[in-house]
Amino acid sequence: MTSRHTLATALALGLSALAVQAQGLSYPDTRKVDQVDNYHGTQVADPYRWLEDDNSAETKAWVKAQNAVTDKFLEAMPQRLPVRKLYTELYNFEKFGIPFKEGGRYFWTRNDGLQQQSVLYTAKSLKDQPQVALDPNTLSKDGTVALSGLAISHDGRMLAYGIAGAGSDWQTWKVRDLATGKDLPDQIEWVKFSNAVWTPDGKGFFYARYDAPKPGEALTGANYFQKLYYHRLGSAQSEDVLVMENKNEKQWGFGAQVSDDDRALIINVWKGSGRKNGLLVLPLDDKGGFKPGQPKTVTLDFDAEYTPVLMLGQRLIVKTDKDAPRGRLVAIDLANPAPAQWKTLVAEGKDAMVGASAVGGKLVLSYLADASTQVRVFAADGRHLQDLTLPGVGTAGGFGGRWKDTETFFSYTSLVAPGEVYRLDLGSMKTELFKRPKTAFNPEEFETRREFVTSKDGTRFPIFIAHKKGLKLDGSNPTLLYGYGGFNVPMTPGYGVTAATWMRMGGVYVLASIRGGGEYGASWHEAGTKLKKQNVFDDFIAAGEWLVANKLTQPAKLAINGGSNGGLLVGAVVNQRPELFGAAVPQVGVMDMLRFHKFTIGWAWVPDYGSAENAEEFKALIKYSPLHTLQSGKRYPAILVTTGDHDDRVVPAHSFKYTAALQATDTGPAPKLIRIETQAGHGAGKPTSKIIEERADMLAFIANTFGMGGF
Repeated sequence: MTSRHTLATALALGLSALAVQAQGLSYPDTRKVDQVDNYHGTQVADPYRWLEDDNSAETKAWVKAQNAVTDKFLEAMPQRLPVRKLYTELYNFEKFGIPFKEGGRYFWTRNDGLQQQSVLYTAKSLKDQPQVALDPNTLSKDGTVALSGLAISHDGRMLAYGIAGAGSDWQTWKVRDLATGKDLPDQIEWVKFSNAVWTPDGKGFFYARYDAPKPGEALTGANYFQKLYYHRLGSAQSEDVLVMENKNEKQWGFGAQVSDDDRALIINVWKGSGRKNGLLVLPLDDKGGFKPGQPKTVTLDFDAEYTPVLMLGQRLIVKTDKDAPRGRLVAIDLANPAPAQWKTLVAEGKDAMVGASAVGGKLVLSYLADASTQVRVFAADGRHLQDLTLPGVGTAGGFGGRWKDTETFFSYTSLVAPGEVYRLDLGSMKTELFKRPKTAFNPEEFETRREFVTSKDGTRFPIFIAHKKGLKLDGSNPTLLYGYGGFNVPMTPGYGVTAATWMRMGGVYVLASIRGGGEYGASWHEAGTKLKKQNVFDDFIAAGEWLVANKLTQPAKLAINGGSNGGLLVGAVVNQRPELFGAAVPQVGVMDMLRFHKFTIGWAWVPDYGSAENAEEFKALIKYSPLHTLQSGKRYPAILVTTGDHDDRVVPAHSFKYTAALQATDTGPAPKLIRIETQAGHGAGKPTSKIIEERADMLAFIANTFGMGGF
């Protein structure tokens, strides 16, 4: 028997064993209730409504029972321990954040490899031995308390830092004296979706918060009426000054930053997750302190994106997509901020402008050219000066700092290159390597390329493919396709341990840059929203079909994965084309498209999804909602749903109800399991050990489904 026949037999045996194992699965019984809702004359049953109550003993018992079944299945997989060992080996390398400078000191984060949380370091110069400014690993025994935000006072003396427990979006903010390493008594509670911004005089900072939730609703209650406050050091939170609120607009939220000349606070007003926002300016006093007053409106039209880039005196430079779907830079005279008076500094080009910063007397703009970063540098008057040379086709980010800085830092990564950090001298425009991690993953053994796929309606989009060099394109390769497709978030090639582990296992990793993201600007994003959301699913399906047609894989060896909005993506396309895939892993997905807006910050996603309260949008949502479009009698691939019991972004009820419905529907013998992480949330701040266990289990589940071994 040839080696190829031996492999085919082994794979067949593996798949047969899996089918027997799956058929022997006994899922927990999930009680049904007679809940029926009327949506514009359409009756829709919701038999698992009770699973929305995360505090009930019955829900907790259901979670325990589901985890018991899943754990037993995962423990029996021969791939589990080898994959976890490989994932741990590849995860164990130094990881560096991008440095920034404040008060004559540098700050950056570093993880030595397997630390549960990254540590914040500081040094007076890049050549000095760095000192620990804050080690989040000391804040909890199990590593589930994470650093969720930080702000350094202008003199470099004080650190305001936010911490979040068990993956929740709720933050508690504290203040540390960096000279002594001790925390001050100041403590700010019930902060969510907010940074902290110091006044230039260092006497206090701005932040945004919500009212304390009702008892039992901290993880599910809707978040409305955010307020912007000023906290003065040494005072109680109850004494904080209310800077701004809108009692008539429950969806308003606030972000803030101080102008480059330290004379004003720029207030960003957001409504939901869409790109569109408003801008206000509040003058500070002559010493850079907070001065109560009425902010001046730059715009509250909420008709486009307005991102402040530089403010000096009465001149405000803004990145916007108003009348420019791919973005442009405009200069606004605050004495006369009417849009008709705005001056275009950098006009819209063929590529999407995705980032802009003002450092070293120059404007550094980041673009995406077919989902790969390009960096172009302009003078303050909009003249193009030069382009920055990057190492290859990949993703660069950073370029932060102030107008008078002489240097900035940025990172670069690709599918096969872990994040490298560079220093850029803003005078000579020369770059030098600051940090390059050493890993057990050898990029020389792998290759990556960009291809283009044509979707159902003729739209062309890029995919990035990475695998071992010399791969045979015979249609037999285990392939993992990842996508997101929403909220103007671009999917660009970058290194990840999940992809690296999968490639080391012999698989092909594919990243799809589909509509709904920000790869080609506002029009590309809007083409995947509301009544056009099906375009996103069509694109992802087209990517899968392209991989099969071009003999990279076959349906039985094609797995798909995505998280959050990407979890919705996976759930929707599996329901629409179950025969195209062999395995699927939707992570923390939005699965109930009729009720998502009723929990925590879900209402903010309406600009992307629409709402079931709108009759026309309801008709679109019900057609793809993963919970509502399961098809009995069709064979579905192996599915592993993952979520966290403290996810207060996409509440776990989405995954709970979807899994209950999936297990109750006749979708064939392949396993339909849910892995529910305890003391974990949507993903931010998750400790290293939980990341490794969850993602290794995901890859092992796929490998077990495909009968893979030998890694």
